[in-house]
Amino acid sequence: MNAESPLLVVANAKKSFGGIHAVSDVSLHLNQGETLGIIGPNGSGKTTLFNLITGLIRADSGQVSITGETANLLTLKPWEVFDKGISRTFQNIRLALGQTVLENVMVGGYTDCKTSWWSVLLRSGAVAARDAALREKSMNALSYVAPMLANTPHRAVGELSYADRRRVELARALVSEPRIMLVDEPAAGMNVRETDEISDDINKIASRGISILVIEHKMKFIASVAKRIIVLNFGKKIAEGSYEEVRVNPDVLASYLGRKGDHLAGAKQEASQ
Repeated sequence: MNAESPLLVVANAKKSFGGIHAVSDVSLHLNQGETLGIIGPNGSGKTTLFNLITGLIRADSGQVSITGETANLLTLKPWEVFDKGISRTFQNIRLALGQTVLENVMVGGYTDCKTSWWSVLLRSGAVAARDAALREKSMNALSYVAPMLANTPHRAVGELSYADRRRVELARALVSEPRIMLVDEPAAGMNVRETDEISDDINKIASRGISILVIEHKMKFIASVAKRIIVLNFGKKIAEGSYEEVRVNPDVLASYLGRKGDHLAGAKQEASQ
């Protein structure tokens, strides 16, 4: 499969909550090895789209498929989607703060562990070998994304900075060796230096050939990781193209920034910081 081959295809995905059209007939494709940015104002349907793709909520209609497979991901359970090679992070960090860095990362690999409850209870040699292999795999993922955290893997996650917790989430998503990673607002709440570091982390993950869908509000961040950007508003896709194309799109100016004709002045100011 070459770099321009669609790997993930979303076709006419729809989801309503009562009378609110959270995702309205959205279609997109993610190419093999591509990082695709998704932007839009709060409430535009970005995270809902992620939740549909990963099976956390059930779509009203539509099709999400991986090239070469027949399954509609919109009909699958979250663990079945995960088994297809799709992992994700969350807008609101979901880590066990009382557990260690390593334990949190290891969670990302346990769905690959096919072991009977009896073997676990008896702590068989197979279970011990499985856990040792997963621990090594998790340390490798942690060392790749956050080398400093790999030096203190037994530190409680609750003691970490916000940015480092994000890195633990990225390592947890990476440990399963996914084909596709969905990353939800990884730079939210971070200062300029931390945002640049997370951008480097995303690009580093992408260099492994992993295809990435990333949601973010910070335009400088999106421009640094994604060559192609999709804009959502009120559940609809209103624009698609490069950063330069999107930033002057009149529909984006009107809906994403709430004003017309200023050519993303706010984004220009942010990009210069």
